[in-house]
Amino acid sequence: MTEPVLSVRNLTKRFGGLTAVKGVSLDVRAGEVVGLLGDNGAGKSTLIKCVSGVYAAEEGEIWLNGARTSFATPIDARSHGIETIYQDLALANNLDVPANIFLGRELKSRHLGGLVRTLDERRMLAESQAALDELDIHFPTLTQPIESLSGGQRQAVAIARAVYWDARLMIMDEPTNNLGVPEQQKVLELIARLRDQGVPVILITHTLPDVFAVCDRIVVMHRGRKVAEKPVGDTDTGELVHYMVGARDDFAPAA
Repeated sequence: MTEPVLSVRNLTKRFGGLTAVKGVSLDVRAGEVVGLLGDNGAGKSTLIKCVSGVYAAEEGEIWLNGARTSFATPIDARSHGIETIYQDLALANNLDVPANIFLGRELKSRHLGGLVRTLDERRMLAESQAALDELDIHFPTLTQPIESLSGGQRQAVAIARAVYWDARLMIMDEPTNNLGVPEQQKVLELIARLRDQGVPVILITHTLPDVFAVCDRIVVMHRGRKVAEKPVGDTDTGELVHYMVGARDDFAPAA
């Protein structure tokens, strides 16, 4: 098997007396979608926040492309190619599509021998269009405010932004929540396209049909621990629900 893009080893994160993540290990390889499942409070969001630089773990290791690493901030993680798309998407609703794709990393042009720098809006528009075209995303216009777009279109902008900035790993937190069926399908198609392009995806979701639609492997957490890891073809909805509620545990400690 190929070397993992991301390898998490025995990660533990505590908040005071609460251990939110307990000795979790996880590998993610290029060109695969890993579903991360668990009920509320299972620790899955805390786990990915440790990976993406929001939290620092007390124990364990994170390896990226074969090198041990740690991230002090989310910006640090993004600079290493880890892009996380949370449910709120972190988009500026009053700005248009190019402004959001380049938010905080705007392209500028120089004038008067480099003494004056202004936003290069024409280039950002062209680059944004190219990024969307690569993912087969089409809008009537890119200059409308984000707030005028549908939920699925906003997800598409967030995904295109991550791809444009050379994401080596995509983490998506409940990307189909509150979307209609056609928009859910479009987001799943985008996830599949990322996989086909070799970009690994960690998909956090409660929507089990999404898991069986796009995931290659499934990891289930319960009360901070990893309780199951299975290829998607080796399980079913009923079994996953049992793991999620703690009725089964493939990783119980030896007696």
